[in-house]
Amino acid sequence: MASQLIPQFFRYGGAGAIGTVAHFAVLTALVHFAGAGAVIASTAGAVAGAIVNYAINYRFTFASRRGHRIALPRFCAVAGAGIVLNAIVLTALLAFIEPHYLVAQVVATGVVLVAGFLANRQWTF
Repeated sequence: MASQLIPQFFRYGGAGAIGTVAHFAVLTALVHFAGAGAVIASTAGAVAGAIVNYAINYRFTFASRRGHRIALPRFCAVAGAGIVLNAIVLTALLAFIEPHYLVAQVVATGVVLVAGFLANRQWTF
């Protein structure tokens, strides 16, 4: 099982990259075109990215045999926790370090990537 960890993490990262594109697209569109705040826009983007990621991770990353009735609510719980973690990290970085919001988002995305992989690998799929 340990020999599968690294390739699986890279598949998870690839799936996450696709979800992250959706996340950042919604984030930047809401900030630049709708005048939304960075944290609210990022949260909406994270929801969009989570929807994309479920399908990819279920089939490709984890090749889950667990029924959607079980896996989907668990994924939603992990994604919800990830969205909260994302908002906390982003808020803290913007409040204390004050980087550009996209730089702060990259850091938050990295934190959520690792936490989400571990939770989804152990519990969701």
